Amino acid sequence: MTTTLYISRDASALAVGAERVARAIAEHALRSGADIRVVRNGSRGMFWLEPLIEVATPGGRIAYGPVQPKDVADLFACGFAQGAAHALRLGKVEDIAYFARQERLTFARVGIIDPLSLDDYRAHGGLVGLKKALEMAPADIVKTVTDSGLRGRGGAAFPAGIKWNTALGAQSTQKYIVCNADEGDSGTFSDRMLMEGDPFVLIEGMIIAGLAVGATQGYIYLRCEYPHAHEALKSAIVTAYANQLLGNDILGSGKRFDLDVRLGAGAYICGEETSLLDSLEGKRGQVRAKPPLPAIKGLFGQPTIINNVITLASVPIILDKGADYYRDFGMGRSRGTLPLQLAGNIRHGGLVEKAFGLTLRELLYDYGGGSATGRPIRAVQVGGPLGAYLPESQFDTPIDYEAFAAIKGMLGHGGIVAFDDTVDMAQQARFAMEFCAIESCGKCTPCRIGSTRGVEVIDRIIADHSRAMNTTLLRDLCDTMVNGSLCALGGLTPYPVLSALEHFPGDFSKEPALPLSAVGSG
Repeated sequence: MTTTLYISRDASALAVGAERVARAIAEHALRSGADIRVVRNGSRGMFWLEPLIEVATPGGRIAYGPVQPKDVADLFACGFAQGAAHALRLGKVEDIAYFARQERLTFARVGIIDPLSLDDYRAHGGLVGLKKALEMAPADIVKTVTDSGLRGRGGAAFPAGIKWNTALGAQSTQKYIVCNADEGDSGTFSDRMLMEGDPFVLIEGMIIAGLAVGATQGYIYLRCEYPHAHEALKSAIVTAYANQLLGNDILGSGKRFDLDVRLGAGAYICGEETSLLDSLEGKRGQVRAKPPLPAIKGLFGQPTIINNVITLASVPIILDKGADYYRDFGMGRSRGTLPLQLAGNIRHGGLVEKAFGLTLRELLYDYGGGSATGRPIRAVQVGGPLGAYLPESQFDTPIDYEAFAAIKGMLGHGGIVAFDDTVDMAQQARFAMEFCAIESCGKCTPCRIGSTRGVEVIDRIIADHSRAMNTTLLRDLCDTMVNGSLCALGGLTPYPVLSALEHFPGDFSKEPALPLSAVGSG
């Protein structure tokens, strides 16, 4: 009898040796005559257990990990192909506490299926939402998305249904669906995981979006640093065309949708939707003034829906299960689930998909297991490099858009970077300003010049050069950036700076580490 093994092809698993493990298993099976079939799946999101092997047994899939090539012979000897006991045996994945307490809606298939098998995708509930959408009027699709409460998962949290309704009402012979897959925030990887582990759900979501607003062409704008996602998407798109999911006759409906992948060149600013459009048009990525909104005048001057990967990938289950099903998860105006990503100084880094409402403390300790060093977690940055640094006193804040806004924070794309008590928060504030200075598109003065001056002012504060005066100057500069910048890069950079000043003032008043000559005058 053939034994099926699942070994992740996710970039996180490859980085710690999954390819070598898969090769070692294949070689050992060949030598020993073992009848083994290896499926390269996505990651379950428990990165500290990668490379993770799952063995299909009559009683379910049994996990072993983290496995290295040197472990393979011993695993075969103990009978792991039958789910036998071993020091690396973890039991059923579904029973591992980290995984068992999640609500996987968008990531329901990731780690379970062969990402490039359309048959596998169908067998696990794929395409049900698309088939229902093909039988609905565009306005009804938009209403379903609106009623679900789905908000943009890329950072702005704008209601998806309102955006779609605007594009639906725009008059044009050509409309576009653009997926923002330029996942550039620190501590984020959910887009990458999904594109590598379940690319068909993104394709299905984009087709449904096209049907909803009357768009016939879609583009996935992918960051060039994601080669594995790129290969997965290209392969899935070829398969989709071959099976009438894409093209002139979607599943025999007579409706059309075409899809291509375009690679960005590594600019953080191109994660901003209008800069992305400029880049997609072959121009230098720079922020456009709004209005007009992209939903009215976007790509090549035509109505365009721009949504993040997770937003679009959440659409199929909404059409499949209904708006009420999705809306029943979450709290307040934050409905559904959010794939949260634990990174930085954390013991159990990985992905946690949960309904809105759990607290940051639960996430850091019940799932993350505390810091990797064993020291107290002093601060976390939520929402990428533009998110506020939150102190331990705010760890009981629920994961909710409005709750985070109330403490001058933001959820953003759901990336969470943890720091233990050895972190220097003055240096983290400096990093935030320096990041903005490096990544600014240069179009507006508050961002282009303000961030550069901000680094200089922070250096003077750290060096205790007119500290009180420069602290006041820094606050004034941040106010100018918040209220005068053209986009969120300049407008949000002050959040980590001001939060560090507010919650960790002692880090700005340590003994100077730089001579005055190194920080200039002023």
